[in-house]
Amino acid sequence: MTSLLTNKRIRNIAIIAHVDHGKTTLVDAMFRQSGLFRQDQQVAERLMDRMDLERERGITIAAKNCSVIFRGVKINIVDTPGHADFGGEVERALSMVDGAILLVDASEGPLPQTRFVLQKALAAKLKIIVVINKIDRQDARTAEVLDQVYDLLIDLDADEGQLEFPLFYAIGRDGVVGDAPDRLADDLQPLFEAIVKEIPPPAFKPEAPFQMLVSDLGYSDYLGRLAVGRVAGGSVESRDRLIRIDSDGRQRPLKVTRLQTYEGMDITPAAAVEAGEIAILSGIEDVAIGDTICTEDAPFALPRITVDPPTVSMMFTINNGPLGGKEGRYVQSAKIRERLAKETLMNVAIQIETTDDRDSVMVKGRGEFQLAILIETMRREGFELCVGRPKVIEKRVNGEIHEPIERLFVDCDEAFMGIVTEKLSLRKGKMMNLANTGTGRVRIEFSIPSRALIGYRDEFLTDTRGTGIMNSYFSGYEPYRGDFPSRFTGSIVGDRQGKAVPYALYNLEPRGRLFVQPGEPVYEGMVIGEHNREQDINVNPTKEKKLTNMRASGKDDNVILAPIRPMTLEQAINFIRDDEYVEVTPLSIRLRKVTLGAKDRYVQRDRKKK
Repeated sequence: MTSLLTNKRIRNIAIIAHVDHGKTTLVDAMFRQSGLFRQDQQVAERLMDRMDLERERGITIAAKNCSVIFRGVKINIVDTPGHADFGGEVERALSMVDGAILLVDASEGPLPQTRFVLQKALAAKLKIIVVINKIDRQDARTAEVLDQVYDLLIDLDADEGQLEFPLFYAIGRDGVVGDAPDRLADDLQPLFEAIVKEIPPPAFKPEAPFQMLVSDLGYSDYLGRLAVGRVAGGSVESRDRLIRIDSDGRQRPLKVTRLQTYEGMDITPAAAVEAGEIAILSGIEDVAIGDTICTEDAPFALPRITVDPPTVSMMFTINNGPLGGKEGRYVQSAKIRERLAKETLMNVAIQIETTDDRDSVMVKGRGEFQLAILIETMRREGFELCVGRPKVIEKRVNGEIHEPIERLFVDCDEAFMGIVTEKLSLRKGKMMNLANTGTGRVRIEFSIPSRALIGYRDEFLTDTRGTGIMNSYFSGYEPYRGDFPSRFTGSIVGDRQGKAVPYALYNLEPRGRLFVQPGEPVYEGMVIGEHNREQDINVNPTKEKKLTNMRASGKDDNVILAPIRPMTLEQAINFIRDDEYVEVTPLSIRLRKVTLGAKDRYVQRDRKKK
């Protein structure tokens, strides 16, 4: 048996952390201290968050690659998302690395979505380095957080080698790290040294032919489709003739037009790439994540990237309302379908299915937040479409319906514990654990159906006065727990087309919360507000005050409307019922009924009763 060799000039690592625990800031500091920039060079913060949505929301959505050089060793870094909805990004990112840095907030500790990503890393047998970040926080509790990290690793069945991890304490914003909270170095050099010493270099068989598993895709206006992956064995040069093996085992010949690698934040051409390096091949069309690129002489496929199945589905359809096609560039069903098919190539966690309606597509993903990000990205690209309420994907086990279950962690003030517990119990949640931190706040753990959390997040923030924190992760499938009301309010629905009038809206305000302002276009079937009661009502938002030639004894009432808070895309998706759509355009977000005509809705309701 041939012994494996290692490429000691390279280390491949991923950075794992919950949302807002500081991993992108730490990568910024690693860039600055590795000599990537001049001392006087002006550099933006959060360099790895390149997407507009990432910078606006302060989260990492897509896994991204970069590299730094430390004492002649190239360290390829993969910045992974911290949100469980983007688990597909995590799984493909972990296929390229040999180790991971687990970054944990010194106050919050390891949160549920950290658990999700860490579980994947441990299953891949990656070497773990733990960094407790933000130790300068006033509420830092480093000793308790370290105990929580050990508890989490033991709970996830980590082996002895993974439990004996190198431990560091850091202030990522200042770019300092040390082996104890009171012994911080002046820079990140101890962390760099630990990466080179502890993370194993990539191993390969010396006589193995070239093989590369495609873990990421990109696109260049000049070079076309880009295939990104780690070279598992052999080496490749530009202009080499190779083959691609797809999911069905079919072999397609291809020719590499350009070979590139990561240097810092940039991609630079390379004459050849050796085993263990993360390479970018261009000139390959119709390639998908999980495909194997290898030589014609040794056409052997590597194990494909496997991702957890999707748990949520949403209907995407054309905007067939009266205002359809007025604000978007791409409105046809063929364009929407083509864009969604392109997304499935770039994102292994997204699946699409055709429906009986040729204008509609069923899109499946990890969670409503992931699908909301996809919709927001499409509307910024100029697409106009309608989307339905998210629905969980159920499955049958031995003839019985099983539904996805989440493990939910709630952190809130003691005063709000009653209302939170009551509402989650109504939604079939079961309390699993309750801990009082001694600071006036409690941590409650629930087992709850995934469908119960759709539409609840905004309600939770209202109930806790904006001070509550809620995190969850998918824990598996269990038998269906029964029905429960998803919304206790109805919709205020417009009954004709026109423009909203202040006089009409003023008289509708006592009925509930309005979503439209004076002068906004409305149409029959458009949801213009939330009714105080459970049933829907049809109203005329275009009604004007009738003028007469009779002199009034007093002056006319001055119409003053309550300010309207614009509804975000996530709020709109969480608000709608099964018989409603969110109408999404580059300029507007509107709510509407699936069936616009009031008479047609009455007929449908009567049929359901029969």
